Amino acid sequence: MQGNSYDNRMAMFLAAACSQTYAQFENADGRFVVPQGYRVAEAFEAKSFGGTWERFGFILESDDRLVLAFRGTRSTTDWISDAIASQEKYKCVKDAGSTHRGISDIYYSARPAILPALKKLAPSGKWLFITGHSLGGALATLSAMDVKNAGFSHPVVYTYGAPRVGDPAFAHAYRERVKMSYRVYNTFDAVPLLPPQTYKPPRKETTYRYMHVKEGIPLQFNNGSVSANHVIGSYYRELAKQDPVYAAALERYNPGFPPQLS
Repeated sequence: MQGNSYDNRMAMFLAAACSQTYAQFENADGRFVVPQGYRVAEAFEAKSFGGTWERFGFILESDDRLVLAFRGTRSTTDWISDAIASQEKYKCVKDAGSTHRGISDIYYSARPAILPALKKLAPSGKWLFITGHSLGGALATLSAMDVKNAGFSHPVVYTYGAPRVGDPAFAHAYRERVKMSYRVYNTFDAVPLLPPQTYKPPRKETTYRYMHVKEGIPLQFNNGSVSANHVIGSYYRELAKQDPVYAAALERYNPGFPPQLS
Protein backbone atom coordinates (compact mmCIF):
# COMPACT_ATOMS: atom_id res chain seq x y z
CA MET A 1 0.00 0.00 0.00
CA GLN A 2 1.53 3.29 -1.10
CA GLY A 3 -1.06 5.71 0.24
CA ASN A 4 -3.10 6.45 -2.90
CA SER A 5 -6.41 5.72 -1.18
CA TYR A 6 -7.80 5.21 2.31
CA ASP A 7 -6.71 1.88 3.76
CA ASN A 8 -8.25 0.53 6.96
CA ARG A 9 -5.17 -1.50 7.87
CA MET A 10 -3.00 1.57 7.56
CA ALA A 11 -5.56 3.47 9.63
CA MET A 12 -5.28 0.79 12.33
CA PHE A 13 -1.47 0.77 12.25
CA LEU A 14 -1.25 4.55 12.53
CA ALA A 15 -3.88 4.67 15.28
CA ALA A 16 -1.66 2.25 17.19
CA ALA A 17 1.30 4.56 16.56
CA CYS A 18 -0.76 7.44 17.95
CA SER A 19 -1.41 5.44 21.11
CA GLN A 20 2.34 5.12 21.60
CA THR A 21 2.80 8.91 21.59
CA TYR A 22 0.85 8.91 24.87
CA ALA A 23 3.08 6.15 26.27
CA GLN A 24 6.11 8.21 25.26
CA PHE A 25 4.74 11.17 27.23
CA GLU A 26 3.62 9.24 30.29
CA ASN A 27 6.68 7.05 30.82
CA ALA A 28 9.35 8.91 32.76
CA ASP A 29 12.08 7.71 30.39
CA GLY A 30 10.08 8.40 27.22
CA ARG A 31 9.89 4.69 26.46
CA PHE A 32 7.28 3.35 24.03
CA VAL A 33 6.70 0.23 21.92
CA VAL A 34 8.27 0.33 18.45
CA PRO A 35 6.71 -2.09 15.93
CA GLN A 36 8.77 -4.78 14.24
CA GLY A 37 10.70 -3.56 11.22
CA TYR A 38 10.87 0.04 12.48
CA ARG A 39 13.39 2.07 14.41
CA VAL A 40 13.13 5.46 16.11
CA ALA A 41 14.67 8.04 13.78
CA GLU A 42 13.77 11.01 16.00
CA ALA A 43 11.91 11.76 19.22
CA PHE A 44 10.94 15.38 19.70
CA GLU A 45 9.54 17.80 22.23
CA ALA A 46 7.35 20.87 21.86
CA LYS A 47 6.32 23.80 24.03
CA SER A 48 2.75 24.22 25.17
CA PHE A 49 1.36 27.26 27.03
CA GLY A 50 3.78 28.98 29.37
CA GLY A 51 6.90 27.62 27.68
CA THR A 52 6.58 24.12 29.14
CA TRP A 53 8.59 21.60 27.10
CA GLU A 54 6.97 18.16 26.78
CA ARG A 55 7.52 15.01 24.74
CA PHE A 56 5.14 15.34 21.79
CA GLY A 57 5.95 12.58 19.33
CA PHE A 58 8.44 10.75 17.18
CA ILE A 59 9.53 9.72 13.69
CA LEU A 60 9.73 6.00 12.93
CA GLU A 61 11.62 4.56 9.96
CA SER A 62 11.30 1.21 8.17
CA ASP A 63 12.74 -0.05 4.89
CA ASP A 64 10.08 1.76 2.85
CA ARG A 65 8.18 4.11 5.19
CA LEU A 66 8.54 6.97 7.62
CA VAL A 67 5.91 7.66 10.26
CA LEU A 68 5.68 11.09 11.89
CA ALA A 69 3.32 10.84 14.88
CA PHE A 70 2.01 13.60 17.17
CA ARG A 71 0.50 13.30 20.63
CA GLY A 72 -2.80 14.79 21.71
CA THR A 73 -3.71 16.79 24.80
CA ARG A 74 -2.43 15.38 28.08
CA SER A 75 -1.36 18.24 30.41
CA THR A 76 -2.97 21.36 31.84
CA THR A 77 -0.75 23.55 29.68
CA ASP A 78 -1.90 21.60 26.60
CA TRP A 79 -5.52 22.36 27.49
CA ILE A 80 -4.70 26.06 27.79
CA SER A 81 -3.02 26.01 24.37
CA ASP A 82 -6.13 24.32 22.94
CA ALA A 83 -8.24 27.17 24.32
CA ILE A 84 -6.20 29.95 22.66
CA ALA A 85 -8.40 29.83 19.56
CA SER A 86 -7.62 33.20 18.03
CA GLN A 87 -5.85 32.93 14.68
CA GLU A 88 -2.54 33.98 13.16
CA LYS A 89 -1.13 33.72 9.65
CA TYR A 90 0.27 30.26 8.97
CA LYS A 91 4.05 30.82 8.90
CA CYS A 92 5.38 27.84 6.97
CA VAL A 93 3.76 28.36 3.56
CA LYS A 94 3.10 31.66 1.82
CA ASP A 95 -0.54 32.75 1.39
CA ALA A 96 -1.96 29.71 3.18
CA GLY A 97 -4.50 31.43 5.40
CA SER A 98 -4.63 31.57 9.18
CA THR A 99 -4.51 28.90 11.87
CA HIS A 100 -5.29 28.34 15.54
CA ARG A 101 -2.76 30.37 17.55
CA GLY A 102 -2.31 28.04 20.52
CA ILE A 103 -1.94 24.87 18.45
CA SER A 104 0.25 26.55 15.84
CA ASP A 105 2.65 27.75 18.51
CA ILE A 106 3.09 24.16 19.69
CA TYR A 107 3.92 23.05 16.15
CA TYR A 108 6.33 25.93 15.53
CA SER A 109 8.26 24.98 18.68
CA ALA A 110 8.66 21.38 17.45
CA ARG A 111 9.51 22.35 13.88
CA PRO A 112 13.27 22.98 14.47
CA ALA A 113 13.63 19.34 15.49
CA ILE A 114 11.24 17.79 12.95
CA LEU A 115 12.29 19.45 9.69
CA PRO A 116 16.05 18.78 9.94
CA ALA A 117 15.33 15.15 10.81
CA LEU A 118 13.05 14.80 7.79
CA LYS A 119 15.56 16.52 5.50
CA LYS A 120 18.14 13.87 6.44
CA LEU A 121 15.63 11.14 5.61
CA ALA A 122 14.21 12.67 2.41
CA PRO A 123 16.87 11.30 0.02
CA SER A 124 15.79 7.75 0.94
CA GLY A 125 12.69 8.10 -1.25
CA LYS A 126 10.49 6.52 1.43
CA TRP A 127 6.82 7.31 1.80
CA LEU A 128 6.07 9.71 4.65
CA PHE A 129 2.97 9.01 6.73
CA ILE A 130 1.88 11.72 9.18
CA THR A 131 -0.56 10.94 11.96
CA GLY A 132 -2.01 12.28 15.19
CA HIS A 133 -4.98 12.02 17.51
CA SER A 134 -6.99 14.97 18.89
CA LEU A 135 -4.61 17.93 19.29
CA GLY A 136 -2.05 15.66 17.63
CA GLY A 137 -4.30 15.46 14.58
CA ALA A 138 -4.27 19.24 14.33
CA LEU A 139 -0.46 19.22 14.67
CA ALA A 140 -0.25 16.56 11.96
CA THR A 141 -2.35 18.77 9.69
CA LEU A 142 -0.07 21.77 10.24
CA SER A 143 2.97 19.59 9.63
CA ALA A 144 1.58 18.07 6.43
CA MET A 145 1.43 21.55 4.92
CA ASP A 146 5.07 22.11 5.87
CA VAL A 147 6.93 18.92 4.98
CA LYS A 148 7.43 19.91 1.34
CA ASN A 149 10.00 22.30 2.83
CA ALA A 150 11.86 19.17 4.00
CA GLY A 151 11.69 17.40 0.62
CA PHE A 152 8.40 15.47 0.93
CA SER A 153 5.92 16.57 -1.72
CA HIS A 154 3.33 13.80 -1.22
CA PRO A 155 2.79 13.02 2.46
CA VAL A 156 0.00 10.65 3.46
CA VAL A 157 -2.01 11.89 6.45
CA TYR A 158 -4.30 9.99 8.84
CA THR A 159 -5.83 11.88 11.76
CA TYR A 160 -8.27 10.75 14.45
CA GLY A 161 -10.73 12.95 16.33
CA ALA A 162 -8.93 16.09 15.21
CA PRO A 163 -10.32 19.59 15.88
CA ARG A 164 -10.54 22.28 13.23
CA VAL A 165 -7.19 24.04 12.91
CA GLY A 166 -7.58 26.83 10.34
CA ASP A 167 -9.77 29.23 8.43
CA PRO A 168 -11.35 28.55 4.99
CA ALA A 169 -8.26 29.90 3.21
CA PHE A 170 -6.06 27.42 5.09
CA ALA A 171 -8.47 24.58 4.33
CA HIS A 172 -8.37 25.47 0.63
CA ALA A 173 -4.57 25.69 0.59
CA TYR A 174 -4.36 22.34 2.38
CA ARG A 175 -6.56 20.60 -0.19
CA GLU A 176 -4.38 21.99 -2.97
CA ARG A 177 -1.11 20.97 -1.31
CA VAL A 178 -1.94 17.72 0.53
CA LYS A 179 -3.83 15.33 -1.72
CA MET A 180 -3.71 12.13 0.36
CA SER A 181 -5.27 13.06 3.67
CA TYR A 182 -7.82 11.07 5.66
CA ARG A 183 -9.62 12.66 8.63
CA VAL A 184 -11.18 9.86 10.66
CA TYR A 185 -13.76 11.00 13.20
CA ASN A 186 -16.47 9.56 15.45
CA THR A 187 -19.90 11.14 14.95
CA PHE A 188 -20.32 11.01 18.76
CA ASP A 189 -16.96 12.70 19.44
CA ALA A 190 -17.23 16.36 20.53
CA VAL A 191 -13.63 17.36 19.72
CA PRO A 192 -14.03 17.45 15.89
CA LEU A 193 -16.75 20.08 16.48
CA LEU A 194 -14.18 22.44 18.01
CA PRO A 195 -13.45 25.26 17.61
CA PRO A 196 -16.92 26.19 16.33
CA GLN A 197 -17.13 27.24 12.70
CA THR A 198 -17.65 30.82 13.88
CA TYR A 199 -15.66 31.75 16.97
CA LYS A 200 -15.72 35.08 18.80
CA PRO A 201 -13.38 35.29 21.81
CA PRO A 202 -14.78 36.81 25.02
CA ARG A 203 -14.39 40.60 25.23
CA LYS A 204 -13.04 40.75 21.65
CA GLU A 205 -14.58 42.31 18.56
CA THR A 206 -12.87 39.97 16.07
CA THR A 207 -14.73 36.91 14.81
CA TYR A 208 -12.77 33.95 13.45
CA ARG A 209 -13.97 31.34 10.97
CA TYR A 210 -12.87 27.71 11.16
CA MET A 211 -13.20 24.93 8.59
CA HIS A 212 -12.07 21.31 8.52
CA VAL A 213 -9.44 20.57 5.88
CA LYS A 214 -11.27 17.46 4.62
CA GLU A 215 -14.84 16.15 4.66
CA GLY A 216 -13.75 13.23 6.78
CA ILE A 217 -14.28 9.49 7.14
CA PRO A 218 -17.00 8.90 9.76
CA LEU A 219 -17.09 6.16 12.36
CA GLN A 220 -20.09 5.74 14.61
CA PHE A 221 -19.63 4.49 18.16
CA ASN A 222 -21.11 5.68 21.44
CA ASN A 223 -19.26 4.44 24.50
CA GLY A 224 -21.28 6.48 26.96
CA SER A 225 -19.03 9.43 27.83
CA VAL A 226 -17.22 12.34 26.22
CA SER A 227 -13.87 10.77 27.05
CA ALA A 228 -14.73 7.24 25.92
CA ASN A 229 -16.05 8.58 22.62
CA HIS A 230 -12.76 10.40 21.98
CA VAL A 231 -9.77 8.38 23.24
CA ILE A 232 -7.51 6.78 20.66
CA GLY A 233 -8.18 3.31 22.07
CA SER A 234 -11.86 3.66 21.18
CA TYR A 235 -10.97 4.70 17.63
CA TYR A 236 -8.62 1.75 17.29
CA ARG A 237 -11.20 -0.72 18.58
CA GLU A 238 -13.80 0.53 16.09
CA LEU A 239 -11.34 0.23 13.20
CA ALA A 240 -10.31 -3.24 14.41
CA LYS A 241 -13.92 -4.46 14.14
CA GLN A 242 -13.59 -4.02 10.38
CA ASP A 243 -10.53 -6.30 10.20
CA PRO A 244 -10.17 -8.55 13.27
CA VAL A 245 -7.67 -10.80 11.48
CA TYR A 246 -5.24 -7.94 10.97
CA ALA A 247 -5.87 -6.67 14.52
CA ALA A 248 -4.93 -10.10 15.91
CA ALA A 249 -1.79 -10.23 13.76
CA LEU A 250 -0.74 -6.72 14.75
CA GLU A 251 -0.96 -7.64 18.43
CA ARG A 252 0.67 -11.03 17.96
CA TYR A 253 3.75 -9.67 16.21
CA ASN A 254 3.89 -6.37 18.13
CA PRO A 255 2.74 -7.00 21.73
CA GLY A 256 1.75 -3.77 23.43
CA PHE A 257 1.89 -1.68 20.27
CA PRO A 258 -1.85 -1.47 19.49
CA PRO A 259 -4.30 -0.49 22.24
CA GLN A 260 -5.89 -3.41 24.08
CA LEU A 261 -9.17 -4.53 22.49
CA SER A 262 -10.72 -5.67 25.79
